[in-house]
Amino acid sequence: MVRVRYAPSPTGLQHIGGVRTALFNYLYARSTGGSFVLRIEDTDRERYSEDALQDIYASFNWLGVSWDEGPDCGGPYGPYLQSHRLERYRAAADTLLSRGWAYECFCSPERLEALRSEGSRDGVVGYDRHCRELTDEQRFSYRAKGITPVVRLKIPDQGTASFEDLLLGTVKRKHKDLPPDPVMLKSDGFPTYHLANVVDDHEMQITHVLRAQEWLSSTPLHILLYEALGHEPPKFCHLPFVTGKDGQKLSKRHGATSVIEFRKQGYLPEALINYIALLGWSYDDSREFFTLDELEELFTVEKLNKAPAVFDYKKLEWFNGNYIRACSDARLFEVLSPYIEQAGLLPAGEQSPQAEVVRNAIPLVKERLKLLSDAPSLLRFLLADIGDDYTAEDLVPKKMDTGATKALLEAVRPLVAQLDGYDDESLENEFRKVAEEYDTKLGNVMMPLRVAVTGSRASPPLIGSLRLLGADRALGRIDAALAKL
Repeated sequence: MVRVRYAPSPTGLQHIGGVRTALFNYLYARSTGGSFVLRIEDTDRERYSEDALQDIYASFNWLGVSWDEGPDCGGPYGPYLQSHRLERYRAAADTLLSRGWAYECFCSPERLEALRSEGSRDGVVGYDRHCRELTDEQRFSYRAKGITPVVRLKIPDQGTASFEDLLLGTVKRKHKDLPPDPVMLKSDGFPTYHLANVVDDHEMQITHVLRAQEWLSSTPLHILLYEALGHEPPKFCHLPFVTGKDGQKLSKRHGATSVIEFRKQGYLPEALINYIALLGWSYDDSREFFTLDELEELFTVEKLNKAPAVFDYKKLEWFNGNYIRACSDARLFEVLSPYIEQAGLLPAGEQSPQAEVVRNAIPLVKERLKLLSDAPSLLRFLLADIGDDYTAEDLVPKKMDTGATKALLEAVRPLVAQLDGYDDESLENEFRKVAEEYDTKLGNVMMPLRVAVTGSRASPPLIGSLRLLGADRALGRIDAALAKL
């Protein structure tokens, strides 16, 4: 039975690369009838953040991705917080020591820092194995001085670590090319990533490890560790990098990267999930839209791509716009309301008069929304005074003057006064007649009217906006615009 895991470190916010890794593990588990495990790798106590831990739970809860086992729901292979598993890592380190695969190192931080400085000058990388052949007497002497050792893995001088990657094929690396004798257990009793990772994957019976290619260089070391501990390694699949359009690894310089940032900007979780699923995976050459349920059914490792996946913010925005338009009006009101409330345009609660205005406006703005956060600017003209939102100059079309603009607004004012007496097509035809009468384009009639009633040159459809605003309020705004002119 397939068992996969996502093992984030709670040291920062959940970002696109991590979410993609979690999603692919989740989908692989669901598509095979297996189990998806959340394990928190919280042994880096200096960088540990409780806020980051809560962000893990909040991000995936919002995205609709759940795990079968984890710190918050338990399971048969817990505990699922590494900081609660220290005795297991100590036992594994003792096993390595007893089998001659590891040794105790008493080198001081000062000596190690000097080694790093000298190595950077001479091109030598890593530890010099100073403590590898210490005698029992020497170790006793160090301990008598109160020095607590770290445990280092003995990397063989000969041989090769190799494994079959489900995506990349055969991967080999000579032992002599691995980092020399890396630390497995620190002096404070906490493990390094490598030891904890291997011990936990074995004890939690993880069958497949799907992780980012940035960990590919560590896998030969992990293969060696499995061998040293006498464990069978899982199958590995190293996922393609996620880059910006410049080919560089995705980072904040490209734009938002964390789930919470995308959520604040107004992306729907289903749009984000759909787009992230296509970062390195494709079902065929044409289909792009998938629900999470469909992804759970259709996902296979065989359809992963080796090439780096390019994160295109414009494409994600396009996805989001499509998902917004697919929303029911009721759901769209629910997800838009927090953004409108935050802008101070809508009192909390669904029963206010303003809430009813927003509900009525949703069909009008739905086609214009790319992000949920666009809603306040599109709906502001219905919910607030717009007198200071524009100037007299904003009312004047190109190649026209103030007098001509004023004449056009005065000509359409009676039509707005009789708004309820026209259907949309008839009203537009009347606006066309005004344009013909003044020998100008229809846009030159509509633009100053749009600015007058909405405060902006970019707004929802004008006639629909007039109907939502009502003739009386629209006339008041036309008069205010005429006064500005």
